[in-house]
Amino acid sequence: MPPLHSQEMRKIAPEADPLRLATGWTMEDLERPWILVETTGGQSMPCSYHLPDLADRWVVRGVQSAGGAASRYDCTDFCDGIDQGTPGMRFSLASREVISFAVEMHVRGGHFDGMCVLSGSDKGTPGVLLAAARTDIPTIFIHGGVMEPGPRGVTLEQVGSLSARLRRGEIGQTEYDNLALHSCPTTGTCAFLGTANTNAIMAEALGLALPTSALVPATKFDVGRLAEEAGRRVLGLVEEDLRPSQILTKEAFENALIVHAAIAGSTNTIMHLIALAFEVGVDLPLDRFDEVNREVPFLVNCRPVGEHPASYLWYAGGTQGLIRELRDLLHLDALTVTGRTLGENLQEVERSGFFERARGYFANFAVEAGDILRPSDDPLGIGAIAVLRGSLAPDGAVVKVAALPKQFHTFTGEAIVFDSSDEAIEAIFAGTVNPGHAIVIRYEGPAANGMPEQFYVTEAIATQKDLAEGVVLITDGRFSGATRGPAIGHVSPEAMAGGPIALVEDGDPVRVDIPRRRLDLAVEGLEERRAKWTPKEPRFRRGLLAIYTRLALSADQGARMDYEGLAGT
Repeated sequence: MPPLHSQEMRKIAPEADPLRLATGWTMEDLERPWILVETTGGQSMPCSYHLPDLADRWVVRGVQSAGGAASRYDCTDFCDGIDQGTPGMRFSLASREVISFAVEMHVRGGHFDGMCVLSGSDKGTPGVLLAAARTDIPTIFIHGGVMEPGPRGVTLEQVGSLSARLRRGEIGQTEYDNLALHSCPTTGTCAFLGTANTNAIMAEALGLALPTSALVPATKFDVGRLAEEAGRRVLGLVEEDLRPSQILTKEAFENALIVHAAIAGSTNTIMHLIALAFEVGVDLPLDRFDEVNREVPFLVNCRPVGEHPASYLWYAGGTQGLIRELRDLLHLDALTVTGRTLGENLQEVERSGFFERARGYFANFAVEAGDILRPSDDPLGIGAIAVLRGSLAPDGAVVKVAALPKQFHTFTGEAIVFDSSDEAIEAIFAGTVNPGHAIVIRYEGPAANGMPEQFYVTEAIATQKDLAEGVVLITDGRFSGATRGPAIGHVSPEAMAGGPIALVEDGDPVRVDIPRRRLDLAVEGLEERRAKWTPKEPRFRRGLLAIYTRLALSADQGARMDYEGLAGT
């Protein structure tokens, strides 16, 4: 075992010993490797509510049984669902940075030798992974599991649609209450393949989580057993001095991109992967996502793009099942937290009987494993994400092609422009937006407004048949992992940075060409418009959003905070 950082710090800071003893440690604990067990737990949402108990009951026991001293910390996360459509959503993406800073602070200030991080949320997972990369101490990520679906199989991403139908009088209050209010019946990550579950799969595909750990149903004891195993294994990482920088290689990110394409993963995760790659010095350009999606089969039939809850993917084989189907495309020699390669992990999972055991649960359901996870030679399609460029998005924009009806693969519409999502949604319900419109929502990017999701706008469109079949939404904001339909986001540069989206006027022809990967504003005289354009004043003057919006880069750079720019001031 290499020299322990904790023991070196004890020599410098003698007060550390009595202070640790005052938290319940023993004299023997002081001599052992110090392990941070950090969760994003708290009463913020169901995917976080149970994490402190999971850490205390299982992870700490694993650490102690392997000869480590565990110290428990929490930095609770942010619930996109609770804040969806409200001003609070502006804080969502910034919360990723706050969580990463909190974990970084705990690592540096606590003199830890290794770390287990537990999360299940949209921003919590990338937040703790950013901290793991930045601090580069031996780390294992633990997913808190997926909640069960509600009555009639309803899951949370359907509540926006139910709400729009209630507002239009298409369903009654009783039916709404019976479905919407019971769409989150257990703890765990919301049961669709949105951002949170996509992030968990990415952690396992990157090699930072134990095999089979992503998307375990939260009601299964497998969650606890894997958490305890992670607590034991982190001591092995410390002994081997195996750090995130050795795991998060270019090949690891390539593996993540391939798996992301195969699951039609959340577009938000694109930003998180770009930001994570930056932390370890790996070049991950936005166009690489498009290149991968032109080649990789789309295999997973889970909501919001597909038909089934996300927990069904674990029963069908989970991330390891995806790796098995994609093995000819993946870098199987990539190192993981087990100390083995991705390919060696798969062989071990196959020997363990996991696939037969997990798929046995399908005897309880009216579906088959092959309905959830398609074989690679019989996919649902090729690729799921497209990156568009053109005069409207010189630095790129992102669209989930798997959720896009065919008629929108080429589309020319008349721009109807809004400077906020609130204005757009009111116009939709007022009947101002009509088929043939290209709805442009701007000043919702990272530097303008914290980059809130535009979920309720997309649901208002998706639940009105003539609009769902006749309009395209284009924004420098982002979308929920639950988003479906003709939605193009992450337009870069954003309006606040002077991107062309700031120059669009009502009535301008906007052209979308998915096969050619183009997004264009088909007008002359943009330079004249630019000469007249006046940058907006920063919206926020105090607090977190004042800091984040001033330092945030556009989505094509991961919407990360510009540390280099800060250093240059």
